[in-house]
Amino acid sequence: LTLMFKQDASEIFKTALSAITSSTGWFMILVSNLFIIAALYFALSRFGRIRIGGPDAKPEFTTPAWYAMLLSAGMGIGLMFWSVGEPMFHYSSPSPMFGDLQAQTPEAAQAAMGVTYFHWGLHPWAIYAIVGLGLAFFAYNRGLPLTIRSVFYPLLGEKIYGFWGNLIDILSVLATLVGLATSLGLGVKQVNAGLNYLFDINISITTQVGLIAAITAVATMSVMAGLDSGVKRLSQLNMILAALFMMFLLIVGPTIYILGGFTQNLGYYLTIFPELSLWTETFRDTNWQGSWTVFYWAWWISWSPFVGMFIARISKGRTVREFLLAVIFAPLIVTVLWFSTFGETALFQAENNIGELSQGVDDVSLVLFHMLEQLPFASLASGLAVALVFVFFVTSSD
Repeated sequence: LTLMFKQDASEIFKTALSAITSSTGWFMILVSNLFIIAALYFALSRFGRIRIGGPDAKPEFTTPAWYAMLLSAGMGIGLMFWSVGEPMFHYSSPSPMFGDLQAQTPEAAQAAMGVTYFHWGLHPWAIYAIVGLGLAFFAYNRGLPLTIRSVFYPLLGEKIYGFWGNLIDILSVLATLVGLATSLGLGVKQVNAGLNYLFDINISITTQVGLIAAITAVATMSVMAGLDSGVKRLSQLNMILAALFMMFLLIVGPTIYILGGFTQNLGYYLTIFPELSLWTETFRDTNWQGSWTVFYWAWWISWSPFVGMFIARISKGRTVREFLLAVIFAPLIVTVLWFSTFGETALFQAENNIGELSQGVDDVSLVLFHMLEQLPFASLASGLAVALVFVFFVTSSD
């Protein structure tokens, strides 16, 4: 029906999104903070000593391999798509949270990085950690199936094996489906934009559907190879490519500006964190959060069934404390470094009237390539960016 009546479907979805975010946004904001509180409680209390899989369980994967899979599963394509796009968007159009802040000023640049850290920082990883911990505990310590229904055993008991359990699993599958579709849709747009930049391949729906089919075929082969030889090795390749890409940008980009910005913006993020975490736009006649914060929190929650399940699957043998602190803080540090390197490089170009970014954001899928255009080895860097989106695409599908 969506394909048959595209215009009508678009209007229905826009209306539904606006209604949901404006009426339940406060609830999403509140709940996302409860995830953080719960995660810290379990990690720092006596529950932190519990070992997933029992007292004698041993980790299945080495710590570096475990970290690589955690990072690949949790963010994936979004790190590439929004690494330049989000800071640039907020720089050109600051959040109403900061009042009437003037766009394209040093203050707007700092606010842009602060909001980006907030959206990709502590909250999403706390959501993944709690869902993953629930699945891991009930699967490996209580012998229940590794599905979302098992988390509800204390509430439903044996009813998880009947209608209510089926309903919970179906809802988690549907949430996963639309959450992943969002990410893969963004990813394929960026792959298409990169191929257009490098090889002048046409940007069209036909090209993007073909790319999705090809990438899904690679993902299927990776899954068939198994978790240990397929997914693990691809995740490690992903992290190596990402690290090389970030180091390249740090070296050839405005290095001192990036490092200085990272230090200052981290402090700024910690300062505004309490207010941003509970800000609900109540006293403004706007729905900015419907397109940003509330959208993100819903996106992370929709990813949490499959990311949580994957994290649970690879974390047997870890203590609850090790699990939670690793799942929350290791990716958080990498994410902040990543957005600092890419976001600060883009903001430096915009503030100094260098290249396309000085004109603002036209197409978010192209801003990464506009930024790379102004750096040495632009074609090589753009090729690596496309390869990285491709591999993130496959690991997210896996």
